[in-house]
Amino acid sequence: MTETSASAFKGTLAQERQLKEAIARHADQPGGLMPVLQEAQDIYGYLPIEVQRMVAEGLNISLSEVYGVATFYSQFSLKPKGEHRISVCLGTACYVKGSDKILEAVEQKLGIKNGECTEDGLFSIDSCRCVGACGLAPVMMVDDDVYGKLTPQEVGPILDTYLNKKGGGKK
Repeated sequence: MTETSASAFKGTLAQERQLKEAIARHADQPGGLMPVLQEAQDIYGYLPIEVQRMVAEGLNISLSEVYGVATFYSQFSLKPKGEHRISVCLGTACYVKGSDKILEAVEQKLGIKNGECTEDGLFSIDSCRCVGACGLAPVMMVDDDVYGKLTPQEVGPILDTYLNKKGGGKK
């Protein structure tokens, strides 16, 4: 049940206080676990085992129940996400036009695989099934920015713009 990640959990007292407030707001509600997990993910960015334990203890339910809900719904992540979230569409229209090569280019540029986060926490990659921009296939999103009709050669320069905004970083 434990997740190992490149970086250890680094919750703050302010985050813990926010989580306890969320738990208190929903503790007596039937089905209160879902809104607590949603708020917990908003607070921490993901649901590490330490946060799941706090939720279980706060709601007086088993850790396995919390873990079961956190792993059942795709909206929840047990791994940290990057400051810049990259999503590569692997839906039919994009895939037919080479989005698998776009994903490979992103992975190669950042040195991580789909579903992972860079060690510096700047980028994470997730594939998805559709972003609703089939006419622009293949499509990649970085945060809310949509890049369409991509070639693998365009991926590096696009990601460099995000590295440069941060004032450097590893290339």
